[in-house]
Amino acid sequence: MAEKIKIDVVSDVVCPWCAIGYKRLEQAITEMGIQDKVTIEWQPFELNPNMPVEGQDLEEHISEKYGSTIEQQKESQERMTDFGAELGFKFDYFDGMRMANTFDAHVLLEYAKEQGLQTELKMRLMNAFFGAHKDVSDRAILKQELEAIGLNATKAFTLLDNEEIRAKVKSEEEYWKSLGVNSVPTVVFNRKSALTGAQPVAVYKQVLTELLEAK
Repeated sequence: MAEKIKIDVVSDVVCPWCAIGYKRLEQAITEMGIQDKVTIEWQPFELNPNMPVEGQDLEEHISEKYGSTIEQQKESQERMTDFGAELGFKFDYFDGMRMANTFDAHVLLEYAKEQGLQTELKMRLMNAFFGAHKDVSDRAILKQELEAIGLNATKAFTLLDNEEIRAKVKSEEEYWKSLGVNSVPTVVFNRKSALTGAQPVAVYKQVLTELLEAK
């Protein structure tokens, strides 16, 4: 059996462009009919590693971090909402929306990977945050999302306070940063080449075609 193309998606669950980028990548894979020729693994990246547990008002956060005015933020959100709609992903920005701390989510994504349900959990968390007004740092919400895809929340939660596992996730974040990943999504192919940002479907198709032809 031919070796599969290994795709690492370095991203955060509260990153809108990560959702758009992944949905475009998924579309490229589906349209090419190569679902059986690729394997996808999600790698941790925190947009805001120092985000307090209680989160921060989204408008305030974006203004502080990027210097964007409220008008610019609304414009950007409308654009992302349109892109999402084209891809079957719902963005529902609302007044009072808060940016969340995502470290626990990344720990649980490690557990989901071991269970073969990492992509399912990733998309549940992204949909929860962007489309269902849910706080993905709230452990009650995390429990719901785990159970919704058939994962054992009790077992998964034992990892949340496991210092060894938490250190492992931190070191994985540092590993990708040490390779120069400083913005997400970054999609890495066979650990040899990478695309940063939410690329058009055609770009993902081109890269995948070249990789398949090179085999």
